[in-house]
Amino acid sequence: MTDTSGFRLRHIAFHGPHRPLASLTFGPGLNIIYGSSEAGKSFVVEAVDFMLGGRGPLREIPERVGYDRVLLGIETLDGAQFTLLRSAEGGAFRAYDGLHLEPPAENVESVELAEQHSDKNETNLSAYLLQRCALGGMRVRKNKYNETISLSFRNLARLIIVDETEIMARRSPLSDGNPVADTPNFATFKLLLTGVDDSALVPSKPKGPEEQSREVQLELLDQLLDDYRVRLKALAKNPDELQDQLQRLERTLAQHGEQLATTESQYRTLIDRRRDLRKKLEEGRDRKSEIDGLLERFTLLDEHYVSDMARLKGIEEGGTLFQVLGQTPCPLCGASPENHNHNAECDGNIEAVVASARSETAKIDLLRKELGDTVKELNREGRGFDRRLPTIGEELQSISRGLEQMVAPALTKLRANYASLADKRGEVREALAIYTSIQDIEARRLKIEAAGDEQSDGSKSQGDLPASVSDAFAQTLETVLHDWHFPDADRVFFDSKSRDLIIAGKPRTARGKGLRAITHGAFTIGLLQFCRTRGNPHPGLVILDTPLRAYREPDGEEDDLSGTDLDVQFYDFLQRLPNDRQVIIVENTTPPKAIADLPQAIMFTKNPHQGRYGFFPQLVAPAMPASESADSPDTNRTSDSDEDIIGK
Repeated sequence: MTDTSGFRLRHIAFHGPHRPLASLTFGPGLNIIYGSSEAGKSFVVEAVDFMLGGRGPLREIPERVGYDRVLLGIETLDGAQFTLLRSAEGGAFRAYDGLHLEPPAENVESVELAEQHSDKNETNLSAYLLQRCALGGMRVRKNKYNETISLSFRNLARLIIVDETEIMARRSPLSDGNPVADTPNFATFKLLLTGVDDSALVPSKPKGPEEQSREVQLELLDQLLDDYRVRLKALAKNPDELQDQLQRLERTLAQHGEQLATTESQYRTLIDRRRDLRKKLEEGRDRKSEIDGLLERFTLLDEHYVSDMARLKGIEEGGTLFQVLGQTPCPLCGASPENHNHNAECDGNIEAVVASARSETAKIDLLRKELGDTVKELNREGRGFDRRLPTIGEELQSISRGLEQMVAPALTKLRANYASLADKRGEVREALAIYTSIQDIEARRLKIEAAGDEQSDGSKSQGDLPASVSDAFAQTLETVLHDWHFPDADRVFFDSKSRDLIIAGKPRTARGKGLRAITHGAFTIGLLQFCRTRGNPHPGLVILDTPLRAYREPDGEEDDLSGTDLDVQFYDFLQRLPNDRQVIIVENTTPPKAIADLPQAIMFTKNPHQGRYGFFPQLVAPAMPASESADSPDTNRTSDSDEDIIGK
């Protein structure tokens, strides 16, 4: 039976002012995006989900900054083509006929589609897409009282788009962790398997006051749960691992704290040593300048001493000569020789003058000797400064270079890492508090629901799958797993109680995260195969993020498939799919060469010199001006302003 309902993706493109085009094209059958981590692979999955009605805005990653519009090209299986345009911040859509990689001009005809699903107004994205899947106007069970709601494309989205978190979650592929949504989720699954919706259901009975009160309480709790889940999704991918993540962060923070304290201590020690050296260098230079000044002054003083001694020597020699000759006028009073009277009073006494000159000469000679000793001591002290100051300067430069080139950058990096880890710890604590609140509210909700169940057990319906349908679906999954060479895939059952698979007698959720991922992928692809084989409505599209996790990071030996050929058989199976089915695989591991060489296999290298860098083109940072790069710090400056980094 041939079914032309459904569609396939043709491209996704991001646009922004002054930004290069970021786009990917897709074709029928198998499409693969693989390569390095943090290259934008998972972001592609999020972006497709966003363009199929997921809540906005898109996750803020550095590469996305500057891109403000998203285009998703879609082609229906009967050949019609259209493009959806949406702001990266979320909101309503515009639908254009044809495929557009560039935003159409303002005068191009388009249809505005609301982002919120409504069964009263069909001009919304959900109704627009459901019509192209032959699922328009369908209704699904809302609760156990046979109340129904209009089928939304978001009910289908979780069955065709499985992100990295959901694919390894320890719960049924039909559950998103919200008990309120479990009933409509399962009803949507049943609709796809049987082709029959729940529009024929009749609510069990009118609600009494007590039941209405209980329903109001449940609705209020549901609203709180929805808000909390949105906040939790923004903070954490794997809520079940938050406690372990917090413990790991605490340990890492403690280690970083020790490293930071050690580096801080080293930094402070070097800063103190540099300050001491600067002080010694300045004091030494000041003292050396003072010594040089004193030596210049003492040289002049010695010259004065020499001049004074020469003058006194002349007086002494003149007096002695006068005494010897005796026949000359008195040099003091001017008396002629014949009038010399040594007993008479005279203003001067030659002998006393000579004796005084000799005494003064002796004093000056003593002072000059003391001055010489002082000069020798100053010269010795100056030579000491000449030896020590260059050594101090070299050590100061060495410490300054070490601070500026090694210690300060390491300290800055450690502080940034510590701050980042502390912020992350705050986010995890917040997420953990929200997760705890969610669990408390869910427990309260179950308690309220259970109280209502006791009063009206006979009026409720579970809406389980017919056994023949669940068996046929299980057989389809068994065939898929067998074709993939999955170990022990000979006995596959669908358990109506857990609404999950039991493989070889073991519940799917009891296995490691790697096997949970690959079996979740089998569940999603098996559902596509089942619907297409039976001609049941299905979008015809499946997107899986890292289904082969067991090859990359298994939980243990039991979860390790790296020694098998499952990856080869997995890709070979998908490559053989008919063109009415499109599967997009996102993986970190490199597929077999024959698959990697396919035109619809894209590798993100995260290497600007090889292949495609990532989903977004690499942006080249502007070069630093030469005037800035040429600047170098003055290691001998005396200001300590750079030491303020300690307080930042």
